[in-house]
Amino acid sequence: MELIKEIWHYYEHNGSYVLSEIFRHFLMSAYGVLFAAIIAIPLGIFLARYSRLSPVVFSIVNIIQTIPALAMLAVLMLVMGLGPNTVVMALFLYSILPILRNTYTGILSVDKALTESGNGMGMTKFQLLRMVELPLALSVIIAGLRTALVIGISIATIGAFIGAGGLGDIIIRGTNAADGTAIILAGAIPTALIAVFADLFMGWIEKQLNHETKIKRRNRTA
Repeated sequence: MELIKEIWHYYEHNGSYVLSEIFRHFLMSAYGVLFAAIIAIPLGIFLARYSRLSPVVFSIVNIIQTIPALAMLAVLMLVMGLGPNTVVMALFLYSILPILRNTYTGILSVDKALTESGNGMGMTKFQLLRMVELPLALSVIIAGLRTALVIGISIATIGAFIGAGGLGDIIIRGTNAADGTAIILAGAIPTALIAVFADLFMGWIEKQLNHETKIKRRNRTA
C-alpha cells in the first residue's frame, strides 16, 4: 500500500510531465510503425508478385531484427545524433519485418480462384490488388502492424538513453534516485498500459476486418 501511495504521490506532483512523456512515447512508436508501413506494405506486395526475390530481402530484414536495440541506437546515434528522430529510425527498422512478412503472407494467402475470376473479368493487376487482394489480406496486414506497434512501444523506452524522452526518461530518473522504486513503476506502468491498449485496439480492428473478410469470401463463393 505504501508503494502505491508513493506512485500516486508522484503522479499528483508530476502529472503534466508524465502526460507529456506518454504522448511523446506513443508518438515515437506510432511514427516508427507508420514509416515502416509506407515502405514494408508495398515491398511485401512486390515480393508476393516476385517470390524468387523474397529469400534475399527477408534475410536482410532478419539480420536487422537480430541487432540488439542498444547497439542499433548507438550506431544510428553516430549518424543522426541524439533525440527522438534516432529512436523513430530504430523503430522504423525494427517494424519492417512483422509488417513485411504479414503483407507478403496475406497477399499470397488470397484464394487463387478469386484472382483467376478477377482476371477472367478483365481486371487489371491494380484493380485486382485494390478490389480483391488487399481487402482479403488486410486483416493479416493489420496483425503485422499490431505486432510492430507493441514491439515499438517497448523499444521506445530505451530512447531516454539518447535524450529522446518518453516514459523511459521517468524510469531512468527512478534508477538514479536513492529509493526510486515508485518512480520506476510510475514510468513502467504507463508503458505497459499503452502497449496493452494498443494491442487491444489493433486486435479489435483485426477482428472486425476478419469478420468482413469472411463475409466477402462467402459472397464471392455464393
